[in-house]
Amino acid sequence: MSALSLHPRGRDPFRPPEAPGLGRGMIFALVAHALLVVAISANIQWRTKTLPTAEAELWSAVPHAAAPKEVLPPPEPEPEVKPTPKPPEPQQPSAQEIQAQRDADIAIAKQKKQREDDEAKKRLAEQEELKKQKALKDKAEKDKAEKERLEKEKADKLKAQQQQAQLDKAKDAKAQKDADAKREAQRQDNLKRIMGMAGASGGENARGTALKSSGPSSTYGGRVAARVKPNITYGDNPPGNPAAEVEVRIAPDGTIIGRKLIKSSGLPEWDSAVLRAIDKTESLPRDGDGSVPPVLLLSFRPHD
Repeated sequence: MSALSLHPRGRDPFRPPEAPGLGRGMIFALVAHALLVVAISANIQWRTKTLPTAEAELWSAVPHAAAPKEVLPPPEPEPEVKPTPKPPEPQQPSAQEIQAQRDADIAIAKQKKQREDDEAKKRLAEQEELKKQKALKDKAEKDKAEKERLEKEKADKLKAQQQQAQLDKAKDAKAQKDADAKREAQRQDNLKRIMGMAGASGGENARGTALKSSGPSSTYGGRVAARVKPNITYGDNPPGNPAAEVEVRIAPDGTIIGRKLIKSSGLPEWDSAVLRAIDKTESLPRDGDGSVPPVLLLSFRPHD
């Protein structure tokens, strides 16, 4: 059974229910309307009563003419309403105009496509140019890196060669030194053997080549100085007591055969006075054993 059969006939099932108290409201409305009609009727009846009237005449001392009666202008006629004209129907274009419009549209489309193709070619050319420039830049950077690598390898190789040359030179110098030392040791051994065979009196570690050790005694220097000093002529009194060292070469008989200033005293006049005194001495005394050293190193001070 359908849900519509549960409601009374003629009533909308979707209509909201009636509000409660509707009947009482209707009664109150009817009463109010009736009272209103009664009040209006009573008011009209009161107005129908005849009111007392009075008449009076007014006289003016000076007669005045009455103004003309107001004449109202005739009413303007209503404008005639014309019917709205019907717009003309659009004229249908001819076949030639349609073809011309099609040709114009085709031409515009071709121009647009041509512009798009030109722009596409231009963009493609720009991209190709950018790729070419990038390839050139990458090649230049790669060539630069390769050049730097080769230069570094060349520098490292040259440095290694120099180091190897230094090592070889040091090795050769060491080998030469070792060979010289070995030859010197061999020579010393040969000299020792020869001296031993000839009756030399030196010790086992002696380095000399003579049969016996020789040299000035401890008192020989004083004797030489005592021989030379009287011949020194020097009148100044310099500050300090600087020494002038002179190498003197002597013949076996004691004759001075050469002298050389080894170390200056800083006083040129004192150095010259010492050299002149040695030249003036001409010969030196013999040592206690009767020998004369071939070379002597003499030192002279002005205040000694």
